[in-house]
Amino acid sequence: MTGSTDGRGAAQSPEELRVQVEETRRELGDTVEALAARADVKAQARQKATRLKGQVSDTAHTVGEKTRSNPGVPVAAGAAVAALALVLLTRRRGRRGRRGRRH
Repeated sequence: MTGSTDGRGAAQSPEELRVQVEETRRELGDTVEALAARADVKAQARQKATRLKGQVSDTAHTVGEKTRSNPGVPVAAGAAVAALALVLLTRRRGRRGRRGRRH
């Protein structure tokens, strides 16, 4: 067993074998790095948090631009909150009044 053969049955030179070994080592190193990255849960969480932070920032920026260009949006939102508060207060007072009448 003096040498190895390639896929076609031809003998490979020692230099070709060295090149093949180096290529295999590089591939193995890449595979190990990829596996280590997948196993690093903290780093994955940090990356996801960074992506989500960017998305939130982009969304806030877009909403800010829309509200500046259309001031009716915050007014409508304020009116909706006020209406909801009024309904809740009215219901609350109505329940208190009914309780007092039963006794």
